Amino acid sequence: MSGTAIVPGGSRGIGAATAILAAAHGYAVCVNYARDEAAANAVVGRIEQAGGRACAVAGDVASEADVMRLFETAETALGPIAALVNNAGIVDRAERLEDMSLDRITRMMNVNIIGSLLAAREAVRRMSTRNGGQGGAIVNVSSVAARLGSPGLYVDYAASKGAIDTFTLGLALEVAEEGIRVNAVRPGIIDTDIHASGGQPDRVAALRDTLPMRREGKPEEVAEAIVWLLSDKASYATGAIIDVGGGR
Repeated sequence: MSGTAIVPGGSRGIGAATAILAAAHGYAVCVNYARDEAAANAVVGRIEQAGGRACAVAGDVASEADVMRLFETAETALGPIAALVNNAGIVDRAERLEDMSLDRITRMMNVNIIGSLLAAREAVRRMSTRNGGQGGAIVNVSSVAARLGSPGLYVDYAASKGAIDTFTLGLALEVAEEGIRVNAVRPGIIDTDIHASGGQPDRVAALRDTLPMRREGKPEEVAEAIVWLLSDKASYATGAIIDVGGGR
């Protein structure tokens, strides 16, 4: 692999594992983060210590200006964009829909849906052969919640990931003749701190025995699927959604 991969939300969890693995496969990697500069720099440090090239760029994917600056900075620092992993996403505390505020719902949709569309737009503008680009690959990070609906927990999050599934298929068909492949992965219960950010730090342990494989997944296991979809080994895969949920 070659070229620059942009990983929004690349400072932790699945994003960090993906950034490190993509770099090991030859990509220069731009690690985007919203708040935790130290964590993003730590990911960059690991990549550079292994002989790779990387940079960290702050920005909120829900902001058009931030997304445009992210792509411009990555391209200037590392070279032409060849891959995008739309990993940035948020969850919130467990609530029924009737108790959710407009601010919560709006923020969920802005980050999880609009942020992914904006980043993909900037990627297509650069990668599409229709625009003089050399092609590339986009992988969207969805969730098994898109299939399950997450009733009583966060139907807004599940709905946002259902939108990502539809977006993946639509964009894949839109740019199929332009050298860009668009796919998605749907992680299940993965051992990351997103559960704590949603006010459920013990969620993984609580659900472990209900999972078909009787264990949670690791970020690195999801990263393997993502990087495969980015690679030429997946050269005839577009519009695909791969569940990485341990059978859930």
